[in-house]
Amino acid sequence: MSHVSRRIFVAAAAAAGVALGSAAAPAEDYPAKPITMIIPLGAGGSHDLNARVMTSVLPTYLGEPVVVQLMPGASGRIGTAAAAKSKPDGYTLLFTHNFIDELQQYVTKLPYDPNKDFVVVARTNYAPPSVVVRSDSPYKTLKDLLDAAKKNPGKIKFGHSGNWGATMVPGAALLQAAGVKMTLVPYKGGGPAMRGLLSGDVDFTVAFPSVITSQGDKVRTLVTLADKRVFKDVPTSGEAGYPNVASIATMQRIVLAPAGIPADRLAKLRAGFAKMSKDKTYMKLLKKLDENDEFMSGDQYQTMREKQDKSYAALVKALTK
Repeated sequence: MSHVSRRIFVAAAAAAGVALGSAAAPAEDYPAKPITMIIPLGAGGSHDLNARVMTSVLPTYLGEPVVVQLMPGASGRIGTAAAAKSKPDGYTLLFTHNFIDELQQYVTKLPYDPNKDFVVVARTNYAPPSVVVRSDSPYKTLKDLLDAAKKNPGKIKFGHSGNWGATMVPGAALLQAAGVKMTLVPYKGGGPAMRGLLSGDVDFTVAFPSVITSQGDKVRTLVTLADKRVFKDVPTSGEAGYPNVASIATMQRIVLAPAGIPADRLAKLRAGFAKMSKDKTYMKLLKKLDENDEFMSGDQYQTMREKQDKSYAALVKALTK
């Protein structure tokens, strides 16, 4: 448009009583740009693997790309704090889990309040953890591992995803139930912990189905800390003689948004995740990772979240006394 034509257009719009820019720039539709999903954990862990599936399907229902930003460190607190401080406009989300979200407030002082600084978008699925060793490990069964720990207190090394994180809590609960002592070695996420196992730096770790499946024949799974078997030939913790471990070991994968997000944007996010959960491609990709697609809405999970607040307070008290 020439300068003369633009002046004529502006004058005509003004004469007609039209607000300048209203036709060219209507109220912003959300989302109008890529959404960042912060994962407060390291590369290669189960959250990273699940996020790859989500971000390949979710844009279909939100209309914009979803970009993963890995921010590991301080057992998830670095990434979580960054999300808490971000602008509550719906363009920054947090893909985390229940141990970081509700348990950590009882073990350390946090630079955020999980219950005041975040709202739930959705629980995408849940993950039963398993104890794994290298495929060439001398430990063929959970009993082998625990017997070695009893004979050599503190010498067996347990690599986990960070203090009070998604793999440390289930592993610590099992060790407490078995009455054994081991050396706990923290890493910045489940992926780094798995690499520590494969390099021989630790004797075992706790991992989730997608991570275990991604390792193929490099690892051996000794037990799944759940009520139901995930792998056909691997016993549950109850079958192995520790029936009370499963109830506190399950990891809930959740998507949170900073508190203060406009209600219409939160509703659109919740609707997008709900549609994604029923997408055939999404379900197929999760199945390839040996992950379930047990979706839970934000409102439903919020009820569970409030119950977790109390149960984790009691768990930490039991594990630290």
